[in-house]
Amino acid sequence: MFTHVMVGSNNIEASRKFYDAIFTAVGWAAGTVDPKGRVAYTDGTARFLVTKPINGQPASSANGGTIGLNIKNPGLVDAWHAAGVANGGTTVEDPPGVRESGGKKVYLAYLRDPDGNKLCARSSYPG
Repeated sequence: MFTHVMVGSNNIEASRKFYDAIFTAVGWAAGTVDPKGRVAYTDGTARFLVTKPINGQPASSANGGTIGLNIKNPGLVDAWHAAGVANGGTTVEDPPGVRESGGKKVYLAYLRDPDGNKLCARSSYPG
């Protein structure tokens, strides 16, 4: 359904450090910078971009908004979370672990990036 997700940043270098860490932790490539200074990540299908707001106003996070990422397995979710915390992210919600969702067990972890955008890594749980 989605072609891309874009988040705003007030500090592109801090954001790039954070996003490079979480995306490479799960086997994706580090970001590339386009001519407009945006940092782009891809899983080969969709793109995730980080940019300074084009209107010149400060970037702000969406209160109540969460960007969910599908990660291959719980071990990679843990690696994603650890990389984020080590690179300027903040743990939010409960610690990484198993949750019930729609009658199924899933493995989730939540982070806020350096600008406050909320992210969720989700994996199926075999148990």
